[in-house]
Amino acid sequence: MNSHTKFTEKTDAEWKKELSPEQYHILRENGTEAPHTGKYNLHFENGNYYCAGCNQKLFNSEAKFRSNCGWPSFDEAIAGSIAYKEDNSHGMHRTEIRCTKCNGHIGHVFNDGPTETGKRYCVNSISIQFNTQK
Repeated sequence: MNSHTKFTEKTDAEWKKELSPEQYHILRENGTEAPHTGKYNLHFENGNYYCAGCNQKLFNSEAKFRSNCGWPSFDEAIAGSIAYKEDNSHGMHRTEIRCTKCNGHIGHVFNDGPTETGKRYCVNSISIQFNTQK
């Protein structure tokens, strides 16, 4: 991430007041929801997906695909909406994806996507919200 990025500044108490306990765990503590449990895993309506922490648009429905990995998957993000961070937790080497506006943990991106981009943004449903409005 760019060290000059200015994030929405809130205290832990403010985040805990605004987010559900599950959202707080995912967005602020880098948690992960159980596979095949998220409400957007098999969701394919037309619209946009926004950060549940700050409402920044992250993905559009045209980028969503059925990955069978257990989490919502997208092949590209809205330009400038995602920050990338090396993640070596849990004995794995991955690239974490975070919202550029509030620094919320969204999920991870992998280079095994089936589309032309070759990307699979593997996202926690709890970290996003869907809206049919463009």
